[in-house]
Amino acid sequence: MSKKINKSSSPLVYSTDPNYLPPIELNEVATLSAEEQPLKILLETKQRAGKTVTIVLGFVGTEEAMNTLGKALKNHCGTGGSVKDGEIIIQGDHRQKIFQYLKVKGYKKAKL
Repeated sequence: MSKKINKSSSPLVYSTDPNYLPPIELNEVATLSAEEQPLKILLETKQRAGKTVTIVLGFVGTEEAMNTLGKALKNHCGTGGSVKDGEIIIQGDHRQKIFQYLKVKGYKKAKL
């Protein structure tokens, strides 16, 4: 027999309070407009077996919006990459390409 796992994140099992409302999770952050995004573009080689990657930090918004921007940057640079832990990682040294792309798309606060 297998055990059933309760996927609820609440430690509450049962409440006798008839007016009880479960806690509301507010994990989603509203995506800032392109002009207000404080993006930083970095070059990094640490812990990547000598491979160079360009990292875009500081994106404020939903995961979906960050994935969309990451996909657009990968397509623009013609290379691979990923989006994880609040970072957009692009393989190779593409700082200038990414900076110019972000400026054209309206990201005024992007910094190298």
